Amino acid sequence: MTPTPNGSLVVRVPGKLFIAGEYAVVTPGEPAVLVAVDMGITVALDPVAPVRTVRSRGYRTLEWTPAETGIVPAHADHDLDYVVSALSVLERLRRERGIASRVFALDIDSGLDHGSGRKYGLGSSAAVTVGVVRAVGRHLGLDLTPTEEYRLSMLATLAVAPDASGGDVAASTLGGWILYRSPDRRRLLEESADAALSALLGSRAWDLGELTPLPAPDGLELVVGWTGHPASTRSLVSAVQSAVISGAVDHERFLDESRHAVSMLRDALCAAEGREAQDALRQARAVLRELGRQSGVEIETAALGRMCDIIEGRGGAAKPSGAGGGDCGVALVDADGDRASLEDDWRAHGIHPLPLAVWQREGDDRVG
Repeated sequence: MTPTPNGSLVVRVPGKLFIAGEYAVVTPGEPAVLVAVDMGITVALDPVAPVRTVRSRGYRTLEWTPAETGIVPAHADHDLDYVVSALSVLERLRRERGIASRVFALDIDSGLDHGSGRKYGLGSSAAVTVGVVRAVGRHLGLDLTPTEEYRLSMLATLAVAPDASGGDVAASTLGGWILYRSPDRRRLLEESADAALSALLGSRAWDLGELTPLPAPDGLELVVGWTGHPASTRSLVSAVQSAVISGAVDHERFLDESRHAVSMLRDALCAAEGREAQDALRQARAVLRELGRQSGVEIETAALGRMCDIIEGRGGAAKPSGAGGGDCGVALVDADGDRASLEDDWRAHGIHPLPLAVWQREGDDRVG
């Protein structure tokens, strides 16, 4: 959170990458490993604006008004659903805590897409949601802990996308490497209709979830390649879920194998065992490939396969990140390896290296 000379607040929020546990993590309580990256979004809050507005690059300016039911946009033709949902959650909490209403304006700028407008698949919706919660929460004096930021952002996300796992929300909130399990989202949605928000933040529905910081892999470097082809996480997850419902996927076996790969990775990171971390990543790739085979969904595309095979040929480990179908792949390679040569090899095969680093949350904030 950075104050500016004119009194504005500027919040910078990271994007995310899934390292392991994709698709399984949508089941409450199933684990995944994610990392926050230093390519993200910026939310600037102007506390002396004459009207309540939200401006976001690529979208129309949105004017809004607080109401008993949340936020009422001045027009319905907008593409800022996550922003409106985050503002509504915060307005609800402001009213419950008896805090005076304030006029302010938000200016949102994203660095999570290519200059052509194609997204990298780094979780822009989650980052925007967290950014709004963090900036407005600070402006209103809500004094939110990281856990409260995550839970408020999660509630705002579920109001727009009820099936979202929230892993991207957790990574954008906490930063660094994390082990994540999703809460009982269906129960949260049911309780949100009647419960006070303050009570909802302490609901037992969160008990299935987990947000645990992890150490970075020892002696290894995280490198990321972009295929140049964006993918729709929602449609891919929906297609896999349809295959699960039809019985085409042995879902219990998939969950067991995914859980095993994530546990291997967690244990390797905690024990500073780099080679074991690479083995776990290879196992996670195999789990996704088998899921794609059973479901008939192209999770590992030809481009992602080339990216991974190039890494394997150099002694590293790699896999698609997130839902696959395009977007990014992640790799763990020796920290003292020839990074320039690797990236040249990727480019020769149509893979775009992304200059990403792990983003750590500043200050001494802790989860809890």
